[in-house]
Amino acid sequence: MTSEPEDGAEPAGPVTRPTDELRGPRERRTRQQQLDLATGLLMARLGLAPAEALEQLAAVAEATGQRPEEVAADLLHGSDSPPVGAAAAREPALPQAAEEADAGDGPDAREGSEAAADAVAGEDLDELAEALLRDGLAPLGACGVLVWRQVASDCLELVGGAGHSRLERAHWQLVSPLWDGPLRRAFATGTALWLADGPAAGQRLPGPDRHAARAVLPLHGEQGLPVGVAAVCWPGPTRLDGEVRGQLASLVEVAAHVLAARERRAEFRTSAQLPRPVLTSLLDLLAHPAILLHRPAAGAGPVVEHANRTARRICSGCAPSALEQALPYAHVPLSELLERALENQTPQTAPQVPAEHHPGEPGTLVNVRVLPVGPEHAAVLWHSGTLEHSFSVLRVAGGLGGLGAFEDDLTTGTSRWSEHAFTFFGLPEDADPVPLSGLARLVDPADADELTTAITRLIRRQDEVKLVVRARRAQGGVRRVQIVAEPLLTHGTLTGITGIFQDVTGQYHTEAALAATFDRLTDVQEQADTRHRLALQMQRAIVPEMPEPQRLPGLEVAARYRPAAQEYRVGGDWYDVLPLPGDRVMVAVGDLAGHGIEAATGMVALRNALRGLAVTGESPARLLHWLNELTLRTGGHLTATALCAIFEPGTRRLTWSSAGHLPPLLLREGRARLLESDRNVLLGAAADVAYRETSTTLRAQDTLVLYTDGLVERRGADLRQSLALLGRAAQDLAGNELGDLADRLLAQATGDTEDDTSLIALRIR
Repeated sequence: MTSEPEDGAEPAGPVTRPTDELRGPRERRTRQQQLDLATGLLMARLGLAPAEALEQLAAVAEATGQRPEEVAADLLHGSDSPPVGAAAAREPALPQAAEEADAGDGPDAREGSEAAADAVAGEDLDELAEALLRDGLAPLGACGVLVWRQVASDCLELVGGAGHSRLERAHWQLVSPLWDGPLRRAFATGTALWLADGPAAGQRLPGPDRHAARAVLPLHGEQGLPVGVAAVCWPGPTRLDGEVRGQLASLVEVAAHVLAARERRAEFRTSAQLPRPVLTSLLDLLAHPAILLHRPAAGAGPVVEHANRTARRICSGCAPSALEQALPYAHVPLSELLERALENQTPQTAPQVPAEHHPGEPGTLVNVRVLPVGPEHAAVLWHSGTLEHSFSVLRVAGGLGGLGAFEDDLTTGTSRWSEHAFTFFGLPEDADPVPLSGLARLVDPADADELTTAITRLIRRQDEVKLVVRARRAQGGVRRVQIVAEPLLTHGTLTGITGIFQDVTGQYHTEAALAATFDRLTDVQEQADTRHRLALQMQRAIVPEMPEPQRLPGLEVAARYRPAAQEYRVGGDWYDVLPLPGDRVMVAVGDLAGHGIEAATGMVALRNALRGLAVTGESPARLLHWLNELTLRTGGHLTATALCAIFEPGTRRLTWSSAGHLPPLLLREGRARLLESDRNVLLGAAADVAYRETSTTLRAQDTLVLYTDGLVERRGADLRQSLALLGRAAQDLAGNELGDLADRLLAQATGDTEDDTSLIALRIR
């Protein structure tokens, strides 16, 4: 791609750019392709994003006094030199490329780089493909590469390649969207295909042999949008390991970058453009300054072809005129923004032009936007202190939302206020307007120093200022007034101050009331959080888990508790396993209605009451009768479900009574069934209830599961179906150790009501 100077030839110095020289369209296209290639090379070698790679080129250009495209040409010419390290990629230098440029790249070498880039700017990307194959893919063993782009018909059109015959390229010139092959699949899914032994039977891809290795990689442009696909082939089967894949992906990213840039420029060239009269009329409608710039084909700098009324007050001279004459203090950075906007056909922005401003220097252009509107034209819009506000517009705006306008003319020493401004400071409407610099006598002394400091900053730095002061009125009372002021500049010289007053007293009072309300709400929330934490701690203390199964007379017991999905929904689930005299064991589980600290305290009361009643030796039905009477007398209208069971190890007899609770689940010989019984009424639902009980004889190795509704209830599902699902899940776990069965059953629970859940598993020894 480049040529070396002949032996003995005197090396030429670095190529410098004439200050106002602009090349023709073909040379501009060449420069842009150089930038694209160099940017892609930096992306591949240093792992940079496109924006970072462009910043790297710009930093080197500034450091070496060259144009970015010249640095790009140097980088491409020296692309076979070792790349700088990833750590150095963040520093503003490309030492090797820059030093080689100063050391003696002659005219032949520069022309070789530009010729290579110009070839890429033509109708195909063959030069790029040849460079990729020669410098990047061939060292990986590859022998060919082809690049396709997507066209309007959704076909994939071959736009460049190397290492393939003309006949093969002609065969693969267009790939139909109806063809379901590797190329279309990689493009559609955005996923690379790595075919170490060639494509599968019945699939076709260009290459020397059906079993030769291929890699098909999608090409992504801006914002990850697909722009095309590339296919790389090897002479035969090849192992495509992770290192090869990573290097290959980086290399084809260069092609993706160039292809995306080319498509973007082609799209702009074919898109409809506004006629010149329509464009200038639109600029004239804008209140902020706007100009239309033209970059001639050659021979001169940018020209201001049109300026709206606001811009004409700022620019020196009338349109058409050279940008250097119209905005002498800003023409250099504006020319650079124009160059980038037209080369890339993308908008360019800058927060301030020039980037730095010092007192005494001409004004600045703020929030600058350069919008390309044609191959050689761009609209430039900005905000600036040079904008002379229309006082009549501000006066009309004064009637909206308690606004008042003011303007100080520093050249004549006069001030103007709109009628609303006088009332803010308690002045009659026929009073003389007070300049901003004299307003300190009308505000609270505590705010006077802040106002003086703000005015000084506005005058010295020409910055907009905003502050709120307290205005003490002669009639009594204090108004809070927000002042927003900005400088008025004429050709960079401060000639006035303009802005608005806004009465924000009502807003201040509202904010104060809201702050007080927020503080009260915060206190309430903190109290609620404290209550919920207390309830949760109480529940966890009263209903502890059994990390390891416990051995009781004739039984092995494991218990688990799972709190609600959200901690503030602390529930009333509880369980209890209590050894009784005579080697009997009481097992109970219950669920108190409701959530929060009331449910937790009610649960504690019921659980402790049942423990106390159980030592009487009475039957489960009698125990629930007493517990129901106690529930009715606690107040608060508590209701609960419960199941109380007594196990006698000598006879292995289990007797239980249910107060509206779900039936126990029995696992015997790998089969699950529910132990149905009279469910009776809820605790706390009615007085003087006679609870009935049921008995059954268990066998050795039987497993019994007692649980609460949080384990099975599902929104919109029938309870019988949920219980059937629980039975099937338990059967699958029947052979597990008891603790493992409890853990897995709780994990596989089908309930989705975000309720808490208790579970007791008993195994007969």
